[in-house]
Amino acid sequence: MKYYCLLSLLLLLHSNTYAQSKQILGGPCEGCEAVYEYGDQLLSSETTLPDFHKKGPRLKITGTVYQKDGKTPAPNVILYVYHTDQSGHYAANTNAKGWEKRHGSIRGWLKTNSKGHYTFYTLRPGVYPSRTEPAHIHLTVKEPNKKEYYLDSYYFADDPLLSSKIRSRMRNRGGNGIIELRKEGGILMGERDIVLGENIPHYGF
Repeated sequence: MKYYCLLSLLLLLHSNTYAQSKQILGGPCEGCEAVYEYGDQLLSSETTLPDFHKKGPRLKITGTVYQKDGKTPAPNVILYVYHTDQSGHYAANTNAKGWEKRHGSIRGWLKTNSKGHYTFYTLRPGVYPSRTEPAHIHLTVKEPNKKEYYLDSYYFADDPLLSSKIRSRMRNRGGNGIIELRKEGGILMGERDIVLGENIPHYGF
């Protein structure tokens, strides 16, 4: 009897381990591997995206990344952000490689500092020409010792396209991605804190 109980327990553990190995942290994520395309750049907690010095509404976004408890700062977390240009397109350079071909040239990478802080400068993105989605900034994270996954995009509370229907379908992956903007010295300022693992499927595996 003890033998069969032990055998059943081992089979159950094997089954759970196999199932977990087949699961993907955060679910399917096309293009999340672009988080590794920073090459030989020395990542810092602050970066400026390529469009910042062009014509358009300048934007500064800051925040703190926290561990799953929502209190402990998370250092050395890589953030990958990208968005459309002022015409609403993901325009790539003529010599684009990798995921730049899909994500466009307006993208950048950061790594949180010892206090979990991050800051990036860019232009407020344009909406798609179809106007089917509010303006947004895509976000992928890569924690130490975990697979990369995506979080809810950055959205802007004053965007008239940010309807109640769109708000209701948000999953709050990593926390609420809707930010309030205020203008200081000619720059739009926004803040978003991130909680790693919040509303992320299979995060504990």
